[in-house]
Amino acid sequence: MKLTTKGHYSVKALLDLTLQPNYGPTSVKSIATRQSIPAPYLEKLLIEMRKAGLVQSMRGSQGGYQLARQPGKISLGQILAAVGETIEPLSGYEANIEQGEDWVTFSLWKRLHQKLKDALYSITLAELYYDARSWEASRGQETSFIV
Repeated sequence: MKLTTKGHYSVKALLDLTLQPNYGPTSVKSIATRQSIPAPYLEKLLIEMRKAGLVQSMRGSQGGYQLARQPGKISLGQILAAVGETIEPLSGYEANIEQGEDWVTFSLWKRLHQKLKDALYSITLAELYYDARSWEASRGQETSFIV
């Protein structure tokens, strides 16, 4: 599975929000600049993630977006689902199964799909954050955290 730009940008944006003191709000422009994401596109992604309950928006001069809950309570699967990413490789295939051999293949892929889905929903934003921090530290980089 490869993340599309939409999924990649969504994860980058939420990882950026984990850096904010007390997970406070930050502007779309700030996130877009730090993560090299086009601001209008980022705004659309954040609106989708707000509708899914992953982020909340704050109005005013100190406003912006912030995480709606702790990073350990947000999964990679939730992020991807919020922006319409799918890992459904089997749609329509079941109707075309005519031979037992095809059924075995379908059954195998169905089980693998479920395992992948389970894994995506078990990986939290907090884990991704610490993985990225560890990777930067292992390379001797300051943890500026451009994902």
